[in-house]
Amino acid sequence: QVQLVESGGGLVQPGGSLTLSCAVSGFAVSRNLMDWYRQAPGKERELVATITSYGIATNYADSVKGRFTISRDVDKNTVYLQMNDVKSEDTAVYYCHHFRTWGQGTQVTVSS
Repeated sequence: QVQLVESGGGLVQPGGSLTLSCAVSGFAVSRNLMDWYRQAPGKERELVATITSYGIATNYADSVKGRFTISRDVDKNTVYLQMNDVKSEDTAVYYCHHFRTWGQGTQVTVSS
């Protein structure tokens, strides 16, 4: 059974850092493209970051480029989103995604 379980969200101050995790079961992250999306209140869900199969390439939304990093741990079958220098506009529910499967989401709130 394919399952994505996010964790690591919480309250963080502007300029701070946070790492989100997505524990994957049912398939190998090493051989599959994985995404992080986010959805802020009243806004559409948007793509934040992508890592291709075998980690060949990563892509980022312009709004997070240079601040966020997507990565994976093959042994733990987990995908991460390292968030640095966070801003208030990064406040959203963050979702892990693969093909037709979504995680339940984890809330990130950036506030002083």
